[in-house]
Amino acid sequence: MSSTHDDHDHDHDAKLVTDWVHDNSWSANLEKPEHADDRQLVVDQALSAIDHTASGNHVNLVTHAIHGHPEDYLYDVLESEGGDDIDWEYIEQCGCGGHVVRVHVP
Repeated sequence: MSSTHDDHDHDHDAKLVTDWVHDNSWSANLEKPEHADDRQLVVDQALSAIDHTASGNHVNLVTHAIHGHPEDYLYDVLESEGGDDIDWEYIEQCGCGGHVVRVHVP
């Protein structure tokens, strides 16, 4: 995967979703106010979360409700950036309106 998706400039000072590699399965919270304001931040941090997930684990990408179903903006990115290196599946819509996409890192 490309290492440039964390390099995009944003109009705000959003914290990274994580700064270490998780050697377990975990959830990336992409539902914060800064995510509501910036769909590209959601995409960038989703890719960063995948990059920060150790092989053999999965990360649940929990996306903000305001952006709608992730098939509209995230699926194509997962296909193009992840290719055959990752497997992903839609899990469910949360009670708060957000969505969960589980990405398995082989």
